Amino acid sequence: MSILRGVLSKLGLSSVSAERHPIRVFLLDDDTRRHDWFAKRFDGDYLDVAEDVAGAQELLTANHYDAIFLDHDLLPEHYGSESFDDERTGYAVALWLASQPELQRASTILVHTRNADGAIRMVEELRRAGRQAEYVPFPLLAQKIKNYWQR
Repeated sequence: MSILRGVLSKLGLSSVSAERHPIRVFLLDDDTRRHDWFAKRFDGDYLDVAEDVAGAQELLTANHYDAIFLDHDLLPEHYGSESFDDERTGYAVALWLASQPELQRASTILVHTRNADGAIRMVEELRRAGRQAEYVPFPLLAQKIKNYWQR
């Protein structure tokens, strides 16, 4: 049967699809609409969600993740705020991960906040610590997820 499948494939008469194994995904975000958005994109994978810094630290300490998504602004008072980072933003999680070299070493970290200035500071801290991290504005995130973790 595999010879026939190989011949059909070479002739372009069969479709080849490779399903990837489920991955483990961590999301830090306070917006429940985004929780649903991520759940749809990672349907069939394992998704853990934290809405605050303490919850994030607990999950990131207890589990290994293939992908980590971090938001910066975690409270309504952060949205559009003129102040920078505090201990209740995603920046605090980025600093904490940067100071924990044994945690989540192989994870891909994407900062998806609409707060570009905060995102850049988070990515800089993570990269300074040798982490693989990048900023992806939320409107571009669906395509990035498709490129990295296509089903």
